Amino acid sequence: MELRHLRCFLAVAQELHFARAAEKLHIEQSPLSRAIKELEEELGIRLFDRNTRSTRLSRAGQVFMEHVPRVFSALNQARDSVRTVSAGYQGRLRIALSGSISQTHLTALLSRCREEEPDTEIRLYEVPLVQQIKGLESDLYDAGFSQSQEVGETLLAVPAWRDPMVVAVPSRHPLLIHKKLPLEEVLRYPLVLCDPDACEGCSRQVARVLNATDLEPIVAEQVASHDLMVTLVAAGYGLGFSTEAHVSTSHHPEIVTRPLAGRSPVLTTYLIRRIGEPSDTLQRFVERALVDAPGRASDEALDTSPGSSK
Repeated sequence: MELRHLRCFLAVAQELHFARAAEKLHIEQSPLSRAIKELEEELGIRLFDRNTRSTRLSRAGQVFMEHVPRVFSALNQARDSVRTVSAGYQGRLRIALSGSISQTHLTALLSRCREEEPDTEIRLYEVPLVQQIKGLESDLYDAGFSQSQEVGETLLAVPAWRDPMVVAVPSRHPLLIHKKLPLEEVLRYPLVLCDPDACEGCSRQVARVLNATDLEPIVAEQVASHDLMVTLVAAGYGLGFSTEAHVSTSHHPEIVTRPLAGRSPVLTTYLIRRIGEPSDTLQRFVERALVDAPGRASDEALDTSPGSSK
């Protein structure tokens, strides 16, 4: 199996049209078809279901498609590493991001890193949580941020940022008569919630809040991005759960936020890394990331004992 086979497969899988895939790759259609045939013969499976009117991925092709992008991701990271060395950087960090990471916190962290350690290159990778965990375990990433602390026994997950959770409400909603919203009142209305597959950690944290009552939430939509949640809330589809920092970055005039009544829940973002002694570069990054973290989070993140994440 050669890289050209994988490039051809990826192009056809994305376009679902051999002519358009060939044009995308700047090759003729016949060598593209030949490459796909060779790949299918080597794997012993049919990757595409084709007829005169359409091309679609077979079930085996869908499974293969889940893995191929990771090959190119690893190659790109290897290329970036080589270029980093040749450019004269003294250090490099590969940071994975999963879920809706606060722009406010991330911007402040990156700005501080650039100011205090300009010779360290920081590369960011937006990936699903499952891919982040696998990447950290296999040394594709040095650290990551996520709203989930369920990361297995080989990784540490330490609270980095805690932001009070708020309810995003359309600007002319009847609930706005309250300065703080009782959860029971919120659950009388449809909700726009995080898709648990796309934002696993955030979805779990919101679910814990909703489970504090015996009321069954009315789920209008499940979305994969914070921006879409804000859009649907503004359009009147339902109420959403977010943080003030997240909503403020959207600058949407049709959205108002209200805290929940009682003890306000928080949305926690965790810094994740492998258990063990971090490099000096990573240790400094962790210290900067946790400078505003609650309690002794910074000490915990640098603890190398396996039980420190418990």
